[in-house]
Parts: sequence; C-alpha cells; structure tokens
Amino acid sequence: MSIWQLNNPHKDPKVIDSCSLFGMMDLSGRRFNSKDPVRAIANMHERGNGLGGGFAVYGLYPEFEDDYALHIMYLDMDTKKTVETQLEKWFDIIKSEEVPSREANVSDPPIVWRYFGQPKRGQHPQSPDDYVVERIMRINTETGRAYVFSSGKNMAVFKGVGYPEDIADFFMLEEYQGYLWTCHGRFPTNTPGWWGGAHPFNILDWTVVHNGEISSYDANRRYLEMLGYNCTMQTDTEVFAYAFDLLMRKQHLPVEVVANILAPRLWSEIEKMNEEQRALHTALRQTYGSLLMNGPFSIVVAESGMMIGLTDRIKLRPLVAGTKGNTLYLSSEEAAIRVVSPNLDRCWAPRGGEPVIGRIGKAKTEGTLLQEATVC
Repeated sequence: MSIWQLNNPHKDPKVIDSCSLFGMMDLSGRRFNSKDPVRAIANMHERGNGLGGGFAVYGLYPEFEDDYALHIMYLDMDTKKTVETQLEKWFDIIKSEEVPSREANVSDPPIVWRYFGQPKRGQHPQSPDDYVVERIMRINTETGRAYVFSSGKNMAVFKGVGYPEDIADFFMLEEYQGYLWTCHGRFPTNTPGWWGGAHPFNILDWTVVHNGEISSYDANRRYLEMLGYNCTMQTDTEVFAYAFDLLMRKQHLPVEVVANILAPRLWSEIEKMNEEQRALHTALRQTYGSLLMNGPFSIVVAESGMMIGLTDRIKLRPLVAGTKGNTLYLSSEEAAIRVVSPNLDRCWAPRGGEPVIGRIGKAKTEGTLLQEATVC
C-alpha cells in the first residue's frame, strides 16, 4: 500500500502535509561534506514519493568563486548545440563539462552540463546579474528543451526525479563540500514530477525549498512576469526564488520586510498596531499585494552567506529550528535534526510569518532566535 493510501482513507492522492525540507549552515563559514545533510533528509523519506529530490550547496566551487556557474539540463543533444552557440556569444566560458554522475535509482535523467564564466565585456549596459537573469530567461523560454536550473557564484543546485538520497548518489555529492546545504524531498500534488520541477529552485545565488501550496500563484506569476521573470518550471515554488531576487537583490529590502511582504500580518493585527507600525504594514500590503504568498507554506531560502526559514503567517506547514555551536539547522521535523545532532544547544518552533535568519560571521542568528520561542 502506498503512503498516500495510508494517509488518505478516501484514496485521495493529494497528501497535503508532505514534502520534506532541511537546511544546515555553519555560521563560521567552515565547509563540510554531504554526510549529515543526506542523512537528515533521508530520515524524512516517508514525506516524499520519489518524484523529486534535490540539494543546494554553497561554497563548493572555491576555484571559480567569482564566476557564474550555470548548470543546464538538456533534453537532447541538438538543443545542447544550439544553446552552447548562444552561450559563446554571451559569455566568456572558462570551463565547460558534464556534471559528474553515476548509475543510481533515478528516473530518466537528462543531459546535465555545467559552465563557468563571465558575461562578455561591453554586452551588458545593466548590471552583470541582470544580464545573466535575462539570458537565463531566454534559454528557459525559447528552446523548450533546455533549462538553466542553477546560476549563482560558488554555489550549485543538484536535483532530479528520485528520492533525495538517490539524487545525492547520482550526482556523487560526497565529492563536494560546502558551508551551507539545503535539501528537499518532494511529494508533487498539483504539478508534474519532473527534473526541472524538483526543488531547490534557483536564480543567481538565491535558492528555495518549499513544503506547501501557493494558491496565489497566478497573481504572483503575473506580477513577476511584468518585471522580466518567466516561470517555466511548471510548479508554484518558482515564484519564491524570483520574489527574493526582486525584493532583496534589486530593491535592497531587508529580510524582515520581505517576510512581511510574502507572509504579511492579518488586517486584524495591523489595526491594533501603533500608528507608525500600522502605516508601515498597510503600505507593504498595498504596494506588494500581488506578492502575498497565499496558502500554506514553509520554506528554507539560501543565498551566499545566509540561510532563512519562514512559514506562512498562521503556520499551516511545519518548521523546526535548532542550533549547536556554530551550526544552524532548519527542518520539517525535529527528528531529522536530532539524527545528525542529538544534543542541541537549542531547539524551537518559529512562529508563523517570523523569519529565522543565519548569516556567516555571526555567532547568533537573527529573527526569532532573539525572541521568546517554543522550545521543543
């Protein structure tokens, strides 16, 4: 009997509380291997169904730390030749190679290649980051057979159709080290289980893993498409990655403000605030109403040097945080943290809509860690 039959006596294949996510970050910047992240996400095996798994790793390409690392999946060799012709026009490619892999329990893997390089000089009147985003959107929308699923500096996404531990095996993640790992096991409900639709979702240095469902996806997508972002991966989570890129990289908003845009306070709460706070939260809801992420969610977001945990404002999806020394953990379940760090310094359940934030070089995280929290 399958897991959805066990959890749904009426044989409804939609398991609304599934998907697993895990994040592990060394706040001192020390790099570590994949052993603990893979053990932790594998501990939540029953939250997935083998139709999606993936990892984001930060700090794994120190020899190319200043170069964009483009990971591209191709569905056929002819598309690969076409895209590489374009890449040669747009970028100075320093290195190009197939992403190392081995035989593993994964489904129908595409051709996966990686390229390290810089935009060609004189071709980007805007910022290099904006130039790279534009080229990514072109590749993802024009060919229909090639998808850039990782595009940051000194970081990379590895994902596909399989359980996360199988994806780790396929991409030989034991060969890499990073100071920040995020992991995901997927249980697709409303969208296809395919290689591009697995988590994490990425744009430049931003990655997002997500448990839940975004019922406001169409409104969010239309807003982002007006600003140059094209959603092509056939799943609602993609809007989170683009929203963080827009609000934090392009508009330079602090995390706490972004959290109040994506998971805003209820109007009933805003009415009870003092005049200054009421004006701020009202302005955010009026200005960014189309980026309100309506629906149940918990997410772990990462960017170079930072990891963020956030849930919807009434916390309809689980998120647990823990610390041990310089390490910050975020997870769907406490058990996944305990399997790699049994004796935590602290463990708590963040409140809905309040971010947990860890940054390199800070012994303490920000957000809910500095406030009263529920101890597990």
